Amino acid sequence: MIAVNQDCIKCGVCAEVCPVSILDMGQDGPSLLHPKSCIQCGHCVAVCPQEALDHEQFPRSQQVPLERYPVLDPLTAARFLRSRRSIRSYKNEAVPKEKLLELLEIARFAPSGGNSQGLSYIVVTEKELLKKLTAATVDWMEEEIRKGVAWSKAYEGVVRGYRKTGRDLILRDAPGLIVATAPKTFPLGHDNTRYSLAYVELYAPALGLGSCWAGFFEMCGASGYPEIYRLLDIAEGITVTGAVMVGFPKYQYHRLVDRNPLQVTWR
Repeated sequence: MIAVNQDCIKCGVCAEVCPVSILDMGQDGPSLLHPKSCIQCGHCVAVCPQEALDHEQFPRSQQVPLERYPVLDPLTAARFLRSRRSIRSYKNEAVPKEKLLELLEIARFAPSGGNSQGLSYIVVTEKELLKKLTAATVDWMEEEIRKGVAWSKAYEGVVRGYRKTGRDLILRDAPGLIVATAPKTFPLGHDNTRYSLAYVELYAPALGLGSCWAGFFEMCGASGYPEIYRLLDIAEGITVTGAVMVGFPKYQYHRLVDRNPLQVTWR
């Protein structure tokens, strides 16, 4: 599964960074103790300073060299992260499929528990289907209100506004919706989705796009509401684990806003 060439200096870094400690440094270099336990994270190949290690699951030839690290200086990185905004007003303009695929290409590189990954995505761009998803979510909200579910009080204004004026506070008339799904039996589906869709949100501005978590829709989907699964043709055994609206921002933000003061306890 791994190959070591003559450039190996036996520094042991590959074995040290292995998350599951299955690399052993011997006289001839690293060897894989338990191949079946490899989580295929690629750390060992990526960290080797001599390009001496290769792995059949993630060949060195397919890894992209890093010319410098960190990639961004601290000020640029801080401004980039602080400039992320939840966009709730979108232009009435379709997002090209290529841009949506670029977002998801980045999303798949997000960290996941034990490199488990395990997510699939449904991208919705059909206007009528987006409207039906909003309507179904509102129907679900009304059912929750009738049941007297504690948190359903927060839904009342949303439902009332939609029924009276058609105002969409569910998907905000966004031209695109990215829905993450995972098998119901996959315990890390929800957590992995958080990381994955966070990458979508962070990368979107680089493509001229804005995004926002579709929280109401996500709760509806996570509840197993049948109409959502019917509309999206989601197979049995698969569950909605998260969703993000995507589109071209209607307005531009000109300043960075503040947040609550930092609270830290040192021990």
